[in-house]
Amino acid sequence: MRVAIIGTRGYPYVYSGYETFIKELVERLVKKDVEVVVYCHRNLFSKRPKKVNGVKLVYIPTIETKALSQLVHSSLSMIHASFSKADVIFAVNSANGPFGMISRLFGKPTAINVDGLEWLRPKWKGLGAAYFKWASRQATKWYDAIINDADEMRRIYLDLFGRDSEVIAYGGNIKYSTQPDLINEWGLTAHEYYLIVGRFIPDNNWGIMIEGFRKSRTKRKLVIVGDVPYRDDYSANLKKLAEIDDRLVFTGLVTNRDAVAELFHNAYVYMHGHEFGGTNPTMLEALSFGSAIIALDTAFNREVLQNGKYGQFFDKDEESVCSLINDIDNEKDLVLGMKDISREGITDKYNWDCITDQYIQVFQEICKN
Repeated sequence: MRVAIIGTRGYPYVYSGYETFIKELVERLVKKDVEVVVYCHRNLFSKRPKKVNGVKLVYIPTIETKALSQLVHSSLSMIHASFSKADVIFAVNSANGPFGMISRLFGKPTAINVDGLEWLRPKWKGLGAAYFKWASRQATKWYDAIINDADEMRRIYLDLFGRDSEVIAYGGNIKYSTQPDLINEWGLTAHEYYLIVGRFIPDNNWGIMIEGFRKSRTKRKLVIVGDVPYRDDYSANLKKLAEIDDRLVFTGLVTNRDAVAELFHNAYVYMHGHEFGGTNPTMLEALSFGSAIIALDTAFNREVLQNGKYGQFFDKDEESVCSLINDIDNEKDLVLGMKDISREGITDKYNWDCITDQYIQVFQEICKN
């Protein structure tokens, strides 16, 4: 079977959850004798080998603007893939929903992973939000298979657009601590800090978590890992809080993945505020690395944490965060117990090998139809 993949920045370029997902998937597909072609953003690669780790690569140019880069690239990639020998085209990102018309025109079986509720994210306002919702609806009309990564997202798509979808979750890789001294770079002591990891954007609710932490009585630190590649008032105002509360530690973007893993391993508690989307990769990292987790109470977070089996929940307000931290701060035995069972949350549903087999099954099914 030959599979063409569009909608990411490329391979092995790892920048976000999509690229990590593609890396984990394609390397396993190749081992199962699936021929894989990944379409890459030409401008992001100074060296352009035709094949890496058995994965064939096609470099497509695009218009280098924030609004149009991915859309132009995906449309050109879809046209190219439709003329190729691919048996199946696999797209990621609901923004690529309308391009299913192209593959449908050429009779190419095509699947799409639509990801989360992009139209609800604060960063997409007005026209951007309207486009994402329209594009998501278009995906349900033109693609042979719709894939969501959470049962709750499947329900939403069924209710909103009247189209059922396959549920194939994102995966996690179990990892244990091997270099605990890596946290020394930030002057940290194991189990003496809370942790936040992700992007500095409003829908991850960092402001609520940070202010809730500041109101709490804990003497532990709060380590905030991540940043945005631009300056904005939201992130700048939160970073200023470190000047008045020495418990706050902003690390910025940490590119050493081993260091990130150790920050998870050695944190007292990981705090997760992601609000939109389905199965969140950072949440699975926290489980995979053995973290005790407190999370924003959403249907998606409850699904991953199995309604509290692998974590506790706070409401979307500072007082709820503060109250939970005050409760859990002196419950070290409880927290250690949460850590002990955390990795058990990475069930077959979140196992990359099982996930790869599910994708192969979907690809085979749409080839038959």
